Parts: sequence; structure tokens; C-alpha cells
Amino acid sequence: MSGLVFSAWSAVSPYGVGSEAFTEGIASGRGAVGELDRAAHPGPFDRCGLIPDFTAAEYVGRKGTRTMDRVTAIAVTAVGRLLASCDPGLTARPEQVGLVLGTGSGSVQSIMDFTRDSLTGERPYHVDPARFPNTVMNRAAGQSAIWHGIKGPNTTVAGGWLTGLLVLSYAVRLHRGGHCLRVLCGAAEEYSTQRAWLEWHGRAPGDRETPLGEGGAVFLLESAEDAHAAGRVPLAEVRATRFRAYGEQHEVRPALAVCVRDALEAAGVAAGDVRRVAPLGAGGALAAQEEAAVTDALGGVEPEWIRCRPLLGDTSAASTSLQLAAVLAAAGGSGLGPDEAALVTGVERDGTVGCVVLGGSGPRT
Repeated sequence: MSGLVFSAWSAVSPYGVGSEAFTEGIASGRGAVGELDRAAHPGPFDRCGLIPDFTAAEYVGRKGTRTMDRVTAIAVTAVGRLLASCDPGLTARPEQVGLVLGTGSGSVQSIMDFTRDSLTGERPYHVDPARFPNTVMNRAAGQSAIWHGIKGPNTTVAGGWLTGLLVLSYAVRLHRGGHCLRVLCGAAEEYSTQRAWLEWHGRAPGDRETPLGEGGAVFLLESAEDAHAAGRVPLAEVRATRFRAYGEQHEVRPALAVCVRDALEAAGVAAGDVRRVAPLGAGGALAAQEEAAVTDALGGVEPEWIRCRPLLGDTSAASTSLQLAAVLAAAGGSGLGPDEAALVTGVERDGTVGCVVLGGSGPRT
């Protein structure tokens, strides 16, 4: 598709901060959803996949983070961890490094808190102006770039559960258009009482028991040649992304099956080469149709299924990015093999399905 590869990644998740903690958690199959402290986190959910002991002051630094919201701190931390794992030369030409970051609605807590202060204060304008930037959706992407000196194109994408896949598709086009030499791409989501109530009221009654989660994952996307030149190992090549709309819920299965078949054909990947599948698995009926669609598209192939949602909770906009991270974690430090492929899929309840096909970056036999 593009000759672009993932050559580095980082994750901030309920397993902890860093790709090592995430890799260990996924490999062990250990659930990271725990009981919520109801005094600190009032709301409709009793359980959540929270990032343990995470604060902006601890992981970003005390200077300049007094008003930094949680989703921004998650994003800044994830980007910083990725950059720290690479040679400093990665940002030697900061104007040639792009950043595409996905989010749900930015920080729902910041938006609601700021709105409440404007309504309950003595005057509508008696609000803390330093907190206003947190109400803007691209706050996390902007702060991540400023904090780490990234000066290339900066984009925010919001697309529900499919956000991570949409971010990846956008990042590929950004690079293909010659707008940057490398792209950092990924998504982040925070937990807050405000988000919890929005999720609760937006769900079907039968899906309200699924706990929420939070976290983020960021990837370095570059050409295989640039990765080799920098001494980085190409972990997986982005072979194809595909999206498709559906109308009624019963149309999810055929829509996603067509989507996967189209992606495999565009990627030049045989169904038998797909070794791992990371589905979104959102909602009982949607999850069943998603897995049935993948089974239809792959025929008799029986891949390894990597199901993140039961382990991490519903991480909303960060879901498909964390699924991508789980595939890379399962592949190990050497990445996907030359004849090996992986599939990440998702179903958005508002009428969209999507997938990405990843393959090994070495020569295929």
C-alpha cells in the first residue's frame, strides 16, 4: 500500500506506563480492570481500567502542568516515551515530523467543569482563563507537539471506537502527500466521572455493565528505508486500511466481511497468512457480528485472537490504537515475519466498520 512501517511504539494503559508493562500484561492475559474508589470516582460504574497512580506531575513534570488535563497528560507521556526509546536524531528536523492524534471529545471533564463555572459563578466570565485551552479538542495534540518540540503537521481526529484506525489512515496519506518524513500517530482517552455518565446514557441498556478504561498508544510511522538508516527495526508494514458504512445492526457482518476482503486484496495478503486478529469486541451483538464477519472473510483460517476490551475495559477513542499496540506486543521485538500478517478490526455503533492489515516488512517468499 504505502511502504510505511511501524518502527517504534509506546503505550500508557491500565497495565502501567510504558510498552514493557503493556506487553507483559497482554502476554499474560491478565485483566487490568479493578474496583473504583467510589468516593474519588462517583458515577454509574463500579469498576474501571485506570492507569495506576498516574498524574501529570509525576510523569510529565511539575513545571507547567498545574492546569494540564488528564487526556493531555496521557498523550504527552505516550509521545515522550516513544521519543525516549529512539535516537535523538528523530527530531533533529522537527518540521519534518508530523503528529496525528485521536481523541473522543478532548477532555470531557474540562469542558463540563469550565461550562459549570461559567453558569455558577457570580459572573459568566468569572472563570479560570488558564483552563480554557483544555476545552479545545486539539489540546492534547498541540501540547504533545509543543512539549516535545515537534513542528510538523499537527492533526486531531475523532471517530469513536474507530479513531485509531482513522488516525492511521490519515497519517499514511499525510506521509504519502509529502508533508513530512515521519509521523507519530495514535490516540488517547481519559477516565472521568463526566465521561462515565456520557457513556452510560449513550449505551444500550444491555451494554451498561461493561466497565470503562483509559490509556493511549502512539506509533512511529516511516518508510522502511528511513527506519533501517536510523537503526530501527521495522516491526510491521501498513499494507491496507479500509472503511465501510452500514445501516441497520444486522448489516454489520456483511459490511465488515467485505471490508476485510477488500483490505486483504489491496494488501496482497492471503487469508491463510493472517496469524493474529485484534477485534474491538464492543457490545454483545456488535462483538458477535464482528467476529463472525472476520471468520467469514478468512474462511477456514484459525488465527490467534487478541481481545483487549475484556482486559482493559472500554477505552473508547483509544481502543483501536491499543489493539494495534497489542498486535505489536504479541509480535515481539523483531516484529511480524515476512510471510506473516495481522488484522485489526472495529465496529462503530453509529454506522461505520473498519480494518487495517499489517504485514511483515521483509521480503515475502
